[in-house]
Amino acid sequence: MNTDTMPIIDLSTVQNTVQNLPNKGTTMIDHDFAIFDDISDIPLMDYPSRVNVCILAICLRGKSRVGINLEEYTLSGDQAFIVMPDQILQCLDMTDDFLGVYIVFSKNFLDSILPRLKEILPLFFYLKDHPCIDLTEDERDNMLDYHSFLWEKVKMTKNIFRKEVAQGLLLSMFYDLYNICAPNLKSGTHPKSRQREIFEQFLNEVTSSFKSERSVNYYAKKMYLTPKHISWVVKEISGKTAGEWIDDFVILEAKSLLKSSDMSIQQIAEELHFSNQSFFGKYFKHYTGISPKEYRAK
Repeated sequence: MNTDTMPIIDLSTVQNTVQNLPNKGTTMIDHDFAIFDDISDIPLMDYPSRVNVCILAICLRGKSRVGINLEEYTLSGDQAFIVMPDQILQCLDMTDDFLGVYIVFSKNFLDSILPRLKEILPLFFYLKDHPCIDLTEDERDNMLDYHSFLWEKVKMTKNIFRKEVAQGLLLSMFYDLYNICAPNLKSGTHPKSRQREIFEQFLNEVTSSFKSERSVNYYAKKMYLTPKHISWVVKEISGKTAGEWIDDFVILEAKSLLKSSDMSIQQIAEELHFSNQSFFGKYFKHYTGISPKEYRAK
């Protein structure tokens, strides 16, 4: 299959759909987050499409057959369904009475939980292979409470922190999902592959050293692996390169310091071990599209 020509589902696809359906129940935050109360709002294709977002759905009634990475799954009442970025999604069939609520968010929005990623990393590995999660009535109601609360908070467009509030609620929801899946994640039930061990060790090393070390070679040397091998493993497991993971940690820390501290931009550059403020500014703008000063003023 030629992935270069495969259709892409991203937030711009969703946004274009929403603009054409002004009366539908949909709320969005920029190009990063969308929440729905109707399946018809979601631009699912009946042919394989690569997903550039994370989709979390809660089925309320009816059934839907979907393909994830060309494997078929049936989503029915009282189930949660999660599609991760870079997976291939196809809507195969749907009953007329199918009803579900949905949350869709970008990779950037997902990256907002990076500081806690190590704690819930096993959940993401599990979800890649088990996208359908059975819910008890209480668990379903709990997930619906998150949907309802997110809906209300995201509609508060005058709240300058509504994006951060949504990120916090989303992180809490993933912790609850982790708790639901925990019985299937007990040690020994799903033994780790060597690739997964390497990836988790890489994240541990990056978490400890990203402020001062941004070279893949540095982490490869610490782990007694070649840069080529560690780069291949990280890309294979996560869909992102080792360099992208390092840059994500640095940029997220920079954003946090710019928004939540009184440190000057020069001090932040020094904290993150950049040779000077100018180089830090160019690095930050390369990955965000704006300067540190512009980001702080947003």
